[in-house]
Amino acid sequence: MNFIPDVTGVILAGGQSSRMGSNKALLPYRGGRFIEAIHRQMCELFGEVLLVTNRPEQYSFLPCRTVPDLYPGLGALAGLHSGLFHSAGEHIFAVACDMPYLNNALIRRLAARREGCDVVIPESEAGLEPLHAIYGKACLGPMEEALENNRKRIISFFPEVRVSTLPRREVALLDPDFASFSNINTPGDYFKLRGAELCSACSQPAGLIAAL
Repeated sequence: MNFIPDVTGVILAGGQSSRMGSNKALLPYRGGRFIEAIHRQMCELFGEVLLVTNRPEQYSFLPCRTVPDLYPGLGALAGLHSGLFHSAGEHIFAVACDMPYLNNALIRRLAARREGCDVVIPESEAGLEPLHAIYGKACLGPMEEALENNRKRIISFFPEVRVSTLPRREVALLDPDFASFSNINTPGDYFKLRGAELCSACSQPAGLIAAL
């Protein structure tokens, strides 16, 4: 496979899913579980894929290494830190466990910009997307300083590192609808996603529908 060299894929599964009411990573999706679809796609891109979770027993079905937060209870920044700390690669590509429309071409474009940078982050219509970004090992120290001072916002350590932003106009060339950054937070989001996929399938030729 044409793996992206020296980059580890990291899936963050540390959220509480409080708005969903159940673990959204385990929701049924495309014949399996939500997180399985994300894991399969990450395995197409990276020779090493890690799952960051403090509940590894819930993900024993995934054939990848699980690692816990080293700063438990401090949110997504702690998850990024753990993935980067445990990764074999000099950089990681990190994504949340509820983002089903990953775009391989966009991920490869981000990774291609990593030389000389500590963070490569895309911009969408909503702003920067820190849970769909590249992070380098040089971020570890600034991340730890932020966490030890209870600064939980991911971007809080950015002033201390070299950040490259992929502007929204460049993102749009690869992902015109910015679907890569869509996530699932509520039952309504989930059923909307499933409904949209069903409608898309119904618009396909009958032979293709049967194959879905």
